[in-house]
Amino acid sequence: SYVVALAANADGTATVSAHMDGSIHRFHFTDGSGHAIIAHHSCVPYALAWGRHICVAGNDATVVFYDEDGGVERTFDYSNDPKCKEFSAAAVNPTGEAVVLGNFDSFYVFALNQRTEVWEDVGVKHVPNLYSVTSMAWKRDGSRVAVGALCGVVDSYDACIRRCRYKGKFEFTYVSGSQVIVKRLSNGARIILKSIYGCEITKINIFQDQYVVANTPQTLLLGDLESLKLSEVQWQGPGSEKFVFDNPSVCMVYSAGELSLIEYGCNEVLGSVRTEFMSGHLLSVRINERPPRRGGPDDPGTPQRESPVGENKQMAFLVDMQTVAVRDLCSHGTTTVNHDARIDWLELNSRGNLLLFRDKRRHLHLFDVDSQQRTTLLNLCTYVQWVPDSDVVVAQNRGNLCVWYNIHAPDQVTVHAIRGDVEEIERVGGRTEVIVDEGISAASYLLDEALITFGTAIDDRDYPRAIEILETLEMSPEAEGMWQQLSEHAMQHRHLPIAERCAAALGDVARARILRRIGKQAAEHALEEGGDQAAGLDHWKVR
Repeated sequence: SYVVALAANADGTATVSAHMDGSIHRFHFTDGSGHAIIAHHSCVPYALAWGRHICVAGNDATVVFYDEDGGVERTFDYSNDPKCKEFSAAAVNPTGEAVVLGNFDSFYVFALNQRTEVWEDVGVKHVPNLYSVTSMAWKRDGSRVAVGALCGVVDSYDACIRRCRYKGKFEFTYVSGSQVIVKRLSNGARIILKSIYGCEITKINIFQDQYVVANTPQTLLLGDLESLKLSEVQWQGPGSEKFVFDNPSVCMVYSAGELSLIEYGCNEVLGSVRTEFMSGHLLSVRINERPPRRGGPDDPGTPQRESPVGENKQMAFLVDMQTVAVRDLCSHGTTTVNHDARIDWLELNSRGNLLLFRDKRRHLHLFDVDSQQRTTLLNLCTYVQWVPDSDVVVAQNRGNLCVWYNIHAPDQVTVHAIRGDVEEIERVGGRTEVIVDEGISAASYLLDEALITFGTAIDDRDYPRAIEILETLEMSPEAEGMWQQLSEHAMQHRHLPIAERCAAALGDVARARILRRIGKQAAEHALEEGGDQAAGLDHWKVR
């Protein structure tokens, strides 16, 4: 039979076709159910749309909503209305909760009631001299609908349910019960809040002019207006949740003694922990700031991580006033650090494998998550912070500014005399400065950027880059410790030329000579094995 109309469902996994004999055919492409005739309409169904249900209408002035299997959900009969003629076109909004049907000099609007799950007649728009509507389409965000008519006219209509402003900075456009467009009035930036579960959005708040929080009866929506990432998770909270936006990658939601982490762009809760300490100084979350360190046959000095490649999500929090827990949010493993005094500050490094914490006695401690070792770094510590994107630590002890360029050698510390209190650390344009408030004015102390980048090169196993950095430095206790650290790493990972260069820099002539001799033997045996460097290093003479 002649096909008069086609429509697809919102997921694009199925279609329905309307035929001249009134039959309606459904085709599924994914679940294997294939083709089925689901209904026989009372007239030729020229108007066909598939939203939450299948809407069918024709020249008998009757609109019928069918479910996916052909059951009748709701019928609207306009045969007694002299103004209602033939329904000639239909279009459904992106959420599937509203349908527009074209008629003569008018179009009819139907909406799904979220509470009762019943279709309702919202109203009729009469347009004199429009004549028969031949085509219709919704804007992708659902805010407008375009209507084309017989005489060539195309009109665009505002299709929002309501529009309101929030604190004079944002505009909320409700295009359906489950979809709201949030627009920043200053620059026009927009994010579309859409419930993937079709739940009605009942409340919207914006925090710090950047983070959007929306509530539905069953879910919680979170969005970032800068990255335009949106998340929706199943949520049954009391409505008195506390939201923390200290981390740009995740929103922390505190409710009834439980802290939940929701990553922007993911529709599942990243992790939940029980804690009563919500201060930003007592929580530290690192989400993919640096890749996880993974061990392997050629990397014996690095502990094996269970998290997937590229995923490094770590969290540190207080279980009680004297106990810190470090949670791997990928593998869900937990490391516990017990202390004998109340902890008042903690923070993970950017990779999440080193934890700094300070107690009420102002003692600063370092805990290595991989080796499970704890070290006391400083007493009477009044300020401490990681240098951004590095493993360098800056701390203040009375009138001393202490800098650990190599945190793995705690006894090697650079001390600067200062007057005043440290305010912050700024790292911009290849320069790292510590800002100190000296009362009348603020002074800045420049840190050694070469020493800072060295630690990053070591951590990333970029040994040639590490040598380039060290060769620009004068020999000092800090530089000597770094040469020694690089030598140890090079020997662990069997980089003999790197280890030889380190021995020469440290003045260990005997070690440098033997490493050169072994390196030559390894190269000779590698040539015998066809250039295989690993085979050369594994030869019995070399080992």
